[in-house]
Amino acid sequence: MTVTVQFLALGLVWGSSFLFMKVALDGVSFGQVAWARLVLGSLTLGVIALVMRVRLPRSPKVYAHLTVVAIFYAVVPHQLFAWAEQYVSSSLASIYNAITPLMTALFAALLFRVERFDLGRALGVVLGLVGVIVIVAPWQVGALAGDIGGQLACLGAVACYGFTFGYMRRFLTPYALPPITAAFLYISIAAVIMVILTPVVAWSPVRLDVWIVLSLLALGVLGTGVAYMWNMNVFDAWGPTPASSVTYITPVVGVVLGIVLLGEQLSWNQPLGGLVIFVGILLAQQRIRLPRRRAVA
Repeated sequence: MTVTVQFLALGLVWGSSFLFMKVALDGVSFGQVAWARLVLGSLTLGVIALVMRVRLPRSPKVYAHLTVVAIFYAVVPHQLFAWAEQYVSSSLASIYNAITPLMTALFAALLFRVERFDLGRALGVVLGLVGVIVIVAPWQVGALAGDIGGQLACLGAVACYGFTFGYMRRFLTPYALPPITAAFLYISIAAVIMVILTPVVAWSPVRLDVWIVLSLLALGVLGTGVAYMWNMNVFDAWGPTPASSVTYITPVVGVVLGIVLLGEQLSWNQPLGGLVIFVGILLAQQRIRLPRRRAVA
């Protein structure tokens, strides 16, 4: 399975995850959604690692860095997105997920200094901010009092993703861990953290049916198990910012599934804001370059 195919499959699986979260929330709490997907994802990656006879690293520093990744790439954003979908549509959550490459460019260039931050990237980040403002629509009556909490939670989740991509490039890449090893370890660490936090985040009644169970299995086995192994393969092959551009695909999948299967509706400003964010991403990733001024002879 080539890296490009894994990249496309990753976009389809992660785009569908917003639908699965919405369905699962009909019977379980947001904390239970995050708990289930991380525990199931850890078990899935554990089976894959066992079959592939993965060797675990010995350096304590590696585990320290993997713990940071586990917290900011899994524990926190998974709960934020699940919490947010109690108040925003799955379509809107998937659109916010598209901001990940902008966050990645920002953190990778300014905080971790693993990528350059030039005028084009700066303009891309500014356009991304404009796109977010268009989606939030502060000019609408009640916009800043209604689902603003859910939208801020989505932004917090993608900020965690952007931070983690830069962190992995800066601190994990030098160790050259195999993708399956890295994915298995940080998802397993995240699962252990969630199990420890069970009385706080997941100790409440549940109401299960076939669709809720299937959604949780899809979130865990595919969205957090297999997909995270694909993500590490893409990250190792392409680097942080190109790897984060999988969010070109996820909002399209998330919006289509939300509208077709859940009957969700989008306001005119939401796809427009998503389009502005997309142009900002192209600038931030230097897919669109600003014209250079020619020196005067």
